[in-house]
Amino acid sequence: MNLRLDGKSVLVTGGTRGIGRAIVEFLADAGAKVAFTYRSRVDEAQNLEIVLREKGVETMSFQSDAASLESAQKTVDEVVSRWGSIDVLVNNAGVTKDNLMLRMSEEDWDTVIDTNLKSVFNFAKAAYRPMMKQRAGKIISLSSVVGAAGNPGQTNYAASKAGIIGFSKSLAKELASRGITVNVVAPGYVETEMTAVMPEQAKQAMLSAVPLGRPASPQDIAAAVLFLASPAADYITGQVLHVNGGMYM
Repeated sequence: MNLRLDGKSVLVTGGTRGIGRAIVEFLADAGAKVAFTYRSRVDEAQNLEIVLREKGVETMSFQSDAASLESAQKTVDEVVSRWGSIDVLVNNAGVTKDNLMLRMSEEDWDTVIDTNLKSVFNFAKAAYRPMMKQRAGKIISLSSVVGAAGNPGQTNYAASKAGIIGFSKSLAKELASRGITVNVVAPGYVETEMTAVMPEQAKQAMLSAVPLGRPASPQDIAAAVLFLASPAADYITGQVLHVNGGMYM
């Protein structure tokens, strides 16, 4: 099975921590040149660049607002200008603003939809023409088990993640004739900074719903992204790869 990405040009949004950082490192270790975006974590972005360059990896980082189409376009244009192509786009940027809908503000709804869903539109739109011109490319977006199964207190998050699935299936049909694949990875319960702040009771309740009996690591999710980004998945498009330990089947 060929999981190598030697010489490929990759862009990962939200790449400085957790799942995003694991994806950046996995794709870099597979031989790719990796650019990544971040919103505010300057120190972590600089640290990641240093780590990658010490491994001999070509890398770039961009402080970018994923919810801005203009910012997404500038980022993609710079990647294409510097490296000549954009071979793989990984849409990973995301936030949560959880609350029961009764208490959810319009701002919390808009922030989550714009960051999680509109960002996927923004970066996919920016990469659309370069990939069409190349007649090749892979777009992989991170959804969630919540987007398929729902979760109380997360109507905004679930809507954004379900939207990513519908968006990706439609885009896959648009781009297939040009040799471009579009797929989704949907994680379940993952041990990250985001889940670390959850109350212990909530963590145990979530873990009890996982047949494999453990949370995923960021590396478990990154491995699925690497597979879909690699030549091994050249004939896979419009699919959702659930990585959740059996939490949703």
